[in-house]
Amino acid sequence: MARKKPPPEHVNHERWLVSYADFITLLFAFFVVMFASSQADKGKAQQVSDSVKKALEGESMASVIASVLGGTVSDKGVGNAQMHGPGGAERLSEAKREEKLAELVPSLKVLSEELKMEIEAGRIQVDMQARGLVVSFRQAALFPSGGDEVSTEAFQSLTKVAAAIIRIPNPVRLEGHTDSLPINTARFHSNWDLSAARSIALLKLLSERFEVPAGRLSVAGYADNAPIASNDTDDGRARNRRVDMVILNEQGVLGEPSANMNAADPKGANSNR
Repeated sequence: MARKKPPPEHVNHERWLVSYADFITLLFAFFVVMFASSQADKGKAQQVSDSVKKALEGESMASVIASVLGGTVSDKGVGNAQMHGPGGAERLSEAKREEKLAELVPSLKVLSEELKMEIEAGRIQVDMQARGLVVSFRQAALFPSGGDEVSTEAFQSLTKVAAAIIRIPNPVRLEGHTDSLPINTARFHSNWDLSAARSIALLKLLSERFEVPAGRLSVAGYADNAPIASNDTDDGRARNRRVDMVILNEQGVLGEPSANMNAADPKGANSNR
C-alpha cells in the first residue's frame, strides 16, 4: 500500500515582522536617548526615561538610557543621566553659581535695611553681583571733589558696613572709580592716582578706625575705565565717581591671589633675600 506524502509545510511569510519589530524598538529607544540628551529640563528627560521603561515593561531600558547619558540608575530604576549627560555640567555650574550668590543674601538684607535712608537718598547703592555683594558709595558721599580724605559725615554709614564685614569671613575689595574728566593737580596727576588714593584712604579708615582686619582688604583703582553710566551728562559722571566696597563671594575670591606665602615662596616665608 503506497504511503501518502505529507502536505508541504506552510511557509510563514510574516516572520520578517519579528525582526522589523525589534528594529523599530531599537530605533525608538535611540531617538528617545537623543531627545532626552537635548533637553535642558531634567524633569522632562526623567519622564521620557520612565515612559520608555514602562512601555518596554522592564528596567533594562532605563539602565541603557542612563549609561548612554552618563548617569546611574537607582534600585528603583530611576536614573540621574540627565544631570551627568550633555548639558549636565552646565546646569551643575549654574547651581553652584546660585549657591555662591546665596551665601551673601543675609548680609544683603541686613545692609539694605540698615542703609535704607542712604539708599533712598541716592548716596549708596547695595546690590548682588556675580563677584559678590557690592556696596557702592557715590564720591559725594565719601570724598570732596578732587580729594581723597573721607568725610566725617560718612562715618555713620561706614560703621554699618564695617559691622557687616566683621561678622562674615569673606575678603573685601575696595574699588575706586572716577568720571572721564581728566585731573592734573599737585597731588593727583591722573584719574588713576585719584581712584587708587581713594581706595587706600578707605582701607586705612576701615582697618584703623573700624578695626576690620587689614589682611581681608585689598584695593583697586580703575580710573574711568569701568563706568556704570554715560560720561556725557552731569548725572552720569556723578554716578561714575564712586568707591565700591565688594564683599567677595567664593566666585569673586577665585581672582584674588593666595594669602599663603609659603606656597608662593619655595624657600619659606622666613627666608631672607
